[in-house]
Amino acid sequence: MNRILSKAKSHLKNGELREAQKLYQVVLHEFPQNKRAQQGLENLKKHKQSIKSTSSLQVNIDQLIYLYNQGQFAIVIKRSKSLIEKYPEAYIVWNLLGAANKSLGRAQDALQAFKKVTELNSKYADGFNNYGVSLQEQDKLEEALIAFDKALSIEPNHAASFYNIGNVLFEQGKFESAVKAFKKTLFLNPNHAEAYLNLGNTFIQQKKLELAIKSFEKCLLLNPYSSEGHYNIGIALNKKGNFEKAIIAFSRAVQFNSKNADAWYNMGIALMEQGKLIEAIKSYQKTLKIRPDYSDAFYNMGIALQEQGKQDEALDSYERALSLNHQSDKIYNNIGLIFQEQGKQNAALVSYKKALSINPKSAEINNNLGLILREQGKLEESIIAFKKALHFNPDNAEANRNITMLIKYELNDPQISLVGKLLKLSNLKDDDRCHLHYAYAKMQEDLGNFETAFKNYVAGGKIRKKIMSYDIKQDQIMFAQIKSTAPKVKEISINEKFTKIPHIPIFILGMPRSGTTLIEQIISGHSLVHGAGELSFFGRYGDPINCGNEIINSENILKVRKKYLCELEKASNGKPFVTDKLPHNFLYIGLILKAIPEAKIIHLRRQPAATCWSIFKHYFSSSGLGFSYDLNDTVSYFGMYQKLIKTWDDLYEKKIYHLDYDLLTEEQDTEIRKLIEYLELGWEEACLSPQENNRNVRTASLQQVRKNIYKGSSGAWRKFKPYLNNAFDKLV
Repeated sequence: MNRILSKAKSHLKNGELREAQKLYQVVLHEFPQNKRAQQGLENLKKHKQSIKSTSSLQVNIDQLIYLYNQGQFAIVIKRSKSLIEKYPEAYIVWNLLGAANKSLGRAQDALQAFKKVTELNSKYADGFNNYGVSLQEQDKLEEALIAFDKALSIEPNHAASFYNIGNVLFEQGKFESAVKAFKKTLFLNPNHAEAYLNLGNTFIQQKKLELAIKSFEKCLLLNPYSSEGHYNIGIALNKKGNFEKAIIAFSRAVQFNSKNADAWYNMGIALMEQGKLIEAIKSYQKTLKIRPDYSDAFYNMGIALQEQGKQDEALDSYERALSLNHQSDKIYNNIGLIFQEQGKQNAALVSYKKALSINPKSAEINNNLGLILREQGKLEESIIAFKKALHFNPDNAEANRNITMLIKYELNDPQISLVGKLLKLSNLKDDDRCHLHYAYAKMQEDLGNFETAFKNYVAGGKIRKKIMSYDIKQDQIMFAQIKSTAPKVKEISINEKFTKIPHIPIFILGMPRSGTTLIEQIISGHSLVHGAGELSFFGRYGDPINCGNEIINSENILKVRKKYLCELEKASNGKPFVTDKLPHNFLYIGLILKAIPEAKIIHLRRQPAATCWSIFKHYFSSSGLGFSYDLNDTVSYFGMYQKLIKTWDDLYEKKIYHLDYDLLTEEQDTEIRKLIEYLELGWEEACLSPQENNRNVRTASLQQVRKNIYKGSSGAWRKFKPYLNNAFDKLV
């Protein structure tokens, strides 16, 4: 009997349940009261129940895994909780509960579940890894590292833990250590695409762009459809300045995930760098369709619109950016730039001051504040603003140049040596070096060092011309086109009868630096006149006709008239006469007289050498004066201008009022009275005192118009005559 019972126990131990049961039944048939046989059958019954229970749990776990893989996270949570009531120590179920909560963004519930997993099974590496990820998501980075280390102590080659350690180290800014962790991950699992992706991101932080690109390429070999992989290559290429390839990468990123807002946004940046503003705006619009709260997209779209001259649309974009980010000094600064361009100096001043309340140490914003104060004639305040800009950034090239326009330099001024030292630096950007050359030239001119001043004017102009990619042939072609269309414009008969207009434009035109600012000051001193400054509208609307790129007919000319007068009304300040002193409107005299015969046209003449020298030595912030940065170009352009004025005189005899600037300075009273008589305004004594006219002035002549009209300015160029190499001999 003992032998039979021992054999039954052996069968039970080996899982041979049926054989064990038969032997116990044989013993009990002969010995019904045998305790060992009875206990054996009882143990057999319990063992069967245990197997059945374990089998049932595994079936449930398999079902949970299936539901989890199907994304049915809420159902997984519900069933896991129910199963845990029956099997409270089933750590796999707790793990699935944590994973489902994590997928639904229930971070705290996930953390608690994963923590329970580690308590139930201290030898389960995946449990500690998952616990570490949850800790990381709650920014408990040091605790997360401890959890990952625990996982590695259990399973030293646990690739997922090395990967997650790399992510934590990246967040901590420990990039060198993060690289090692990601490389260890890839040693253990060469097919880990995400590890290549994050290794590449780490290389970007280390400015190792070539290594970053190689890592992203390996990621894409494993997962060619990874939107993030293509996006990150685009980021690296953007940083390298390879915008064409970056755009291709971003395009692939959105091809594989059209909802990748960051890819659309950065594609917009790359397109802007290439000057493709329309495409950039479309890219930002795509970004905002996906993420309407993307403040930077509104901001960058504002910049693109601003560069297109669409100021109102740009303002709207900036305002939307501000509604999402109230503390952006950059947005306020750009809004200020638009208001300044629109002649709304007070509004610009408010914007710059708001920007400075956020970032008072910004050299750029202090510089812009200085410019607006200078326009308002607040010269002392302007100097203070420029000095603040230089205090916060002594190397700010533009502020160094701007302040030179307001200061008469003496020998020991420390700014002179500072600018001199900056010019010796080898790593200056072209734009900065250009500003500094003009600043140094003005300083040396003040000190009487005319040869050094001349060399710096030449050097600054050369750089500016290069930046603008200017070629005199561009203007030669334009002048030829205008002279070709001029007779055709004159011959057009306007079919529509003109109605009386409420605001008469007074065009003050001629070459830059010929005195247009002073004349506007004189005329706008009259009570019936508003000085609107330099308005770009006529050229904007009339240029296609003027250059022969649009059909020259009555209908198109009338469109120019209506559009210009509409803009003039906005700029009129309610006055019946409005000055438009954009000098280059001399290009459009024929079209002006045809489209707006009511207009008054004042053409300023000044001694040619004085005009050309004054143009050449000035840095113009606008981009349309490329001829001014080389003396030979300036003289050639001046000759084309003279011939075009003769063309206008031949076509429109006596319709243009020619005013001699030099004669005005000699015979102020007489010439001003004749001018006002031509304008049919009626005499007012205020016109004789332009220096008392407190309107804003935005041009380089601003200091001169704050003083009494003075004689002799046209002879200033003679100080530089020894260095001009007879450049002005061609002038008539």
